[in-house]
Amino acid sequence: MAMISPLEAGSPSCSDAYRTTGSQADRTPRHSISEVASASGLTAHTLRWYERIGLLDPIDRSYSGQRRYSDADLSRLGFLNRLRLTGMPVADMLRYVELARAGDDTVEARRDLLIEHREEVRQKIADLHATLAVLDYKINIYTGLRHDQCAPHGHGDLTDLNDQHDQSDRKKQSA
Repeated sequence: MAMISPLEAGSPSCSDAYRTTGSQADRTPRHSISEVASASGLTAHTLRWYERIGLLDPIDRSYSGQRRYSDADLSRLGFLNRLRLTGMPVADMLRYVELARAGDDTVEARRDLLIEHREEVRQKIADLHATLAVLDYKINIYTGLRHDQCAPHGHGDLTDLNDQHDQSDRKKQSA
């Protein structure tokens, strides 16, 4: 069990350490689980789960048994959260971490995993751009209409009304 050293002057705050990525992050255990939860937006339960399944290395403990995270732990956690944000499954994140633990012989495999995931992210971005274009189109239609034209008249549903407005908008644009 590692003993916790006092915070040194100039040490980054928990939030700063979380946002920093780099392999040279300080390994001194100093941040409590509540500080890490606050900085990362994850719950303490999720942090313990990440440790239990192996996404995080075993976390050092204080003399009283409380978890103490280092800046290096926070750096990894920041990267993992970015992967989750892109929709990477936990199983793939775990595969990446296992490869990283295996050392430099796995650089190609890690690179390939990230390239494959990057393609998935690019496709999601393209899908979101297409969806945004549809939303913009609809918003522009409704922006041009008077409020009373959008109210249902007791028959049909909103989809029928939308289709009617779309057709009239296309006629206006072609004229």
